[in-house]
Amino acid sequence: MTLKVGIVGLPNVGKSTLFNALSSAQAEAANYAFCTIEPNVGVVPVPDVRFDALVEKVVPKKQVPATVEFIDIAGLVKGASKGEGKGNAFLSHIRDVDAVAHVVRCFEDDNIVHVDGRIDPVADIETIETELILKDLETVQKRLDKARRASKGKDPIEKKAVVVCEALEKILDGGDLASNFEPNPDDTDEGSIVYDLCLLTSKPMFYVTNVSEDDAAEPSKNAHVQAVNEVGEKRGVPVVPICAAIEAEIMQLDAEDRGEFLESVGLEEPGLNDVIRTGYGMLNLITYFTAGEVEVRAWTITRGTKAPGAAGKIHTDFERGFIKAEVMHWKDLIDLGSEAAVKSAGKMGIEGKEYVVKDGDVMHFRFNV
Repeated sequence: MTLKVGIVGLPNVGKSTLFNALSSAQAEAANYAFCTIEPNVGVVPVPDVRFDALVEKVVPKKQVPATVEFIDIAGLVKGASKGEGKGNAFLSHIRDVDAVAHVVRCFEDDNIVHVDGRIDPVADIETIETELILKDLETVQKRLDKARRASKGKDPIEKKAVVVCEALEKILDGGDLASNFEPNPDDTDEGSIVYDLCLLTSKPMFYVTNVSEDDAAEPSKNAHVQAVNEVGEKRGVPVVPICAAIEAEIMQLDAEDRGEFLESVGLEEPGLNDVIRTGYGMLNLITYFTAGEVEVRAWTITRGTKAPGAAGKIHTDFERGFIKAEVMHWKDLIDLGSEAAVKSAGKMGIEGKEYVVKDGDVMHFRFNV
């Protein structure tokens, strides 16, 4: 599975610059609103020292890391929920993503115009979230009207949809996000009703604070970042500070020159790594590995997945005919040097159908179909 993260924000906050740095697909970046009309898509590998260590140890013919798909969605503006600035088209693109990276401008630059003529990232957050809430409210009210009509025929699902939609309508009409609604965990119908609505504000979100080059080494000293951090802490939303301009410059350098450049600007690693890891980690995902001379591959699964389900990510036959899984921890394989050494040390487990896969497991599956 590939996680899809939508990059959203007001025009001229650095979304396309961030996307350019994230992806080899070069989205146009320009100093005017709606430079990005259709969403640009780029697939980037998830930085993972475990994967790198396995590749170095095993030296496979092929290596396949976990990936995140980033989608650069055009700049939203006030009134987007009513179609302003091609808002309806842009909002529809957000429905297709798993998580949202909301880029907010935390730098001053008179040469780059702000759509509202001021730098206020908290107000920017409120503008974007208001438009998402209004669009969700429209979606919920349409579904509610349909449910009320259908419930007259005593359809139990539609009667339940009325209750769910009325609760969502109250939350959204009060200016809160749909993520504040918690379906009854014991009622699968409630969860299905909410899922089918594809509400924009029910998606996991994190803020990306785009700072100037002067603030890149210590973004926490930036007053705008501090304000966003307060919002994030209050709402339980992660905040990732970056300097998109520096990140774009890093990506233009040869790999051997990047370390020296990072050191010169006071960074230990590209800020993009944190953006990618945050997006990957927001949906309760973990990674297991398969490792051999032919291939080292990272597989993305949901935390709590059992061994047959993990095997099914490779091929449905693996899940259907699952017998056992040989499991070792990635660090044991690195430290001991080979599968044989791990087995001799008693650190390889033979696990059955009820085994819950752990983050960092290296697995081989026995199956028969």
